[in-house]
Amino acid sequence: MPSTDPHYAVAVDIGGTFTDISLLDRRSGRVWRAKTPSVPVDPSQGFMTGVEAVLAQAGLGAADLGQVLHGTTVATNMILEGKGARTALVTTRGFRHVLEIGRQDIPRHANLFNWVKPARPVPASRIFEVDERIAAGGAVLQALDEASVLAAAEAIAKLRVEAVAVCLLHAYANPDHERRVTDLLRRALPGIAVTCSTDILPVVREYERSLATVLNASVMPGVSSYVARLEDRLRGADVRSPLLLMQSNGGVAGTAAIRLAPALTALSGPAAGVVGASAVAAACGIENLITVDIGGTSADICLIMGGKVGLTQNGKIGDWPLPLPMVDMVTIGAGGGSIAAVAQGTLTVGPRSAGARPGPAAYGFGGTEATVTDAHVVLGHLPTALLGGAMTLDAAASTRVVRAGVAEPLGLSLHEAARGVLAIVNNNMIGAVRAISVERGHDPRDFALVPFGGAGPLHGCALADLLGISTVMVPPAPGLLCADGLLAADLKAEFTRAMPKPGPVDQDAADAIFADLLADADRWLSAEQVPPSRRAARRVALLRFHGQGGEIAVDWGATPEATVQAFLDAHQTLYGFVLEAKVELVTLRVEAAGRTEPSPKTDLPKAGQARITQRQIVHFAEGDLDTPVIDRASLGDGARISGPAILTQLDTTTVVPPGWSGVAHASGALILTKGAQ
Repeated sequence: MPSTDPHYAVAVDIGGTFTDISLLDRRSGRVWRAKTPSVPVDPSQGFMTGVEAVLAQAGLGAADLGQVLHGTTVATNMILEGKGARTALVTTRGFRHVLEIGRQDIPRHANLFNWVKPARPVPASRIFEVDERIAAGGAVLQALDEASVLAAAEAIAKLRVEAVAVCLLHAYANPDHERRVTDLLRRALPGIAVTCSTDILPVVREYERSLATVLNASVMPGVSSYVARLEDRLRGADVRSPLLLMQSNGGVAGTAAIRLAPALTALSGPAAGVVGASAVAAACGIENLITVDIGGTSADICLIMGGKVGLTQNGKIGDWPLPLPMVDMVTIGAGGGSIAAVAQGTLTVGPRSAGARPGPAAYGFGGTEATVTDAHVVLGHLPTALLGGAMTLDAAASTRVVRAGVAEPLGLSLHEAARGVLAIVNNNMIGAVRAISVERGHDPRDFALVPFGGAGPLHGCALADLLGISTVMVPPAPGLLCADGLLAADLKAEFTRAMPKPGPVDQDAADAIFADLLADADRWLSAEQVPPSRRAARRVALLRFHGQGGEIAVDWGATPEATVQAFLDAHQTLYGFVLEAKVELVTLRVEAAGRTEPSPKTDLPKAGQARITQRQIVHFAEGDLDTPVIDRASLGDGARISGPAILTQLDTTTVVPPGWSGVAHASGALILTKGAQ
């Protein structure tokens, strides 16, 4: 990847409450880490504060940086909060209502009788039709009428829109009309962001393709403005190294690619954490893992098999399907700030959250409702102070809100109420784990659990007990793993082409399409200045049985028969059966990567005596136990601990219940095992 000095790379992940920073010396493998408060009104300000803090910690200057990597939630938040730019859509005449029609299905957990379709991101009043028609195979049925395009531009100019999406029927098969419309609109509407589906998602299915293009257009002005502001701040601080941003596919890309397709950064933060978890697991020799990233508001769960982070094109963000390649994960509203409330005699936990402010009552910012964090405080799972002593917890406040909000309404003791809160939130997460494991033909007991995020290690062993998992791996810096994951991420991009017509696997036709896609990938890698020795490309086929509405992605095989067999095996694993029907090839994809050179690993020093900083009573289900609070930094390679124990560090707290024991791995990870000593 491009770099002025390949030795030092800094990664910045901005969350709602804290900005996490990791600085890596790629020669020695040494890492410096820092956390600073986020600045929601201007995330770039917190970004620079964090970079300056970690550089000072390492005794370096801005000119020493060879690479700057960033995970941003700007696009995600704009989509979730409906704060994207005012957008118009241009489509083929007769297809104005594709967005409104959508699909016939309703969300999986919605009530069939009272679910209301959400308002479309672009109303029909801002959708304009042009005269043209492309057949499904790419033939021109009706030539483009440029006068209709100019008429649409004139009407759009009167609406004070900030962005325009262009999605014409069957443009994936022949993009000529769509590209010409885009060019005409850019000339007629200077200063307005214009994007077309061919650059975002050139595949079948008009609704999903239109929606992805609209969402991309709506975030283009905001993301472009943010990136420009960030680059200005970096230049002002004399940082000359390239800025690379995390994408939802688990790879990074330069700012030029992100400005063109900013929707690719949606859900990039969780993706970085998964990449980081996979890298730590690989260092420990663990290939099959289930990651659980628990923050203040949500929990993101991902399954990794054989060391490969899986991608999906069936992802969602908020109410909308977003069929762009993204790390395959499930997200639920369960985190440290999730609010516990009693309504009509029933205790619920989440998805409503106390957020960063006021946050849990224990934080002392005025929180008045019981949260998951307050339940942990009541049970003694947390030390008296967090963030290396920078934040003192208000245990009395936690006791007050848990008693008033949960215990008294339900007639429970204080500790029973707190355990009930944790039992509910844990079982909510178990449901999400089963969705990406059991429901896809995988037994969770065959995997190691990797909890991370600020709250992950508090729940890791409890979740493993519920799932029957016997091994839990806690990364060295769980609360900063998303920043660490950025440092391990490759440059990535996907290039996709739908087959002219779904049908049997045709080797010659596929070879011709793959040749075009590989050429596109090579041009992109050259633009990103990736040397040939670090380039890689994976060929993928999306297949289905005739009559099915969805495809399964598999690696392209050496022969058509091998590709079909891979599909049949994947279908059997996912659904437990195969059909007596023809297999159809629908889409081809090339996944291009610029490999990051692995850094030397800095092993922990040999085992020393675990340093107990204090002892406290912890209210486990087994009873009230006198429990040591251990400074995790004191654990050297091979150091062993036995539960019950509480391990503290700057970015998180790890609870080791009775019956669990652990050993520190040379990589810095902590391997916890059920029943072993």
